[in-house]
Amino acid sequence: MQLKVGEIVEGKVTGITNFGVFVDLGEGKTGMVHISEVAQTYVSEIRDFVKDGEAVKVKIMSVGEDGKISLSMKRAVEQPRRPAPRQPGKSPGRPDSFVWNARKNDSLSFEDMMSKFKQSSEEKFSDLKRKGVDTRRPTKRGSK
Repeated sequence: MQLKVGEIVEGKVTGITNFGVFVDLGEGKTGMVHISEVAQTYVSEIRDFVKDGEAVKVKIMSVGEDGKISLSMKRAVEQPRRPAPRQPGKSPGRPDSFVWNARKNDSLSFEDMMSKFKQSSEEKFSDLKRKGVDTRRPTKRGSK
């Protein structure tokens, strides 16, 4: 049997280590699935995902000149389609006609923006104080 990179084949788990899974592909050929290629999620314990002697589908990732065969279980499973890439100027959840427009403040200097922010902040604090709201920093529980 000639193994081709990208091909999906079925094999049998012959060994499980802390770094991967060895899979018998038949005709005396064995490949290894690295722990990072076992599942779509983080794998801390491989035995949670495969059992010794279990039949698994694997994708052939590479076949080295030394005969080492690199396999992937997670890439052998059909991946869900990714959403189409965002188009520049469009915002998700907004009508297609929405295009970002620069705000009036974009032409202000940094100092002008800081001055405007400080003025706005002081107005908000004075409103809170007028309403009797405590504007001091909250203390930790049990301390005063």
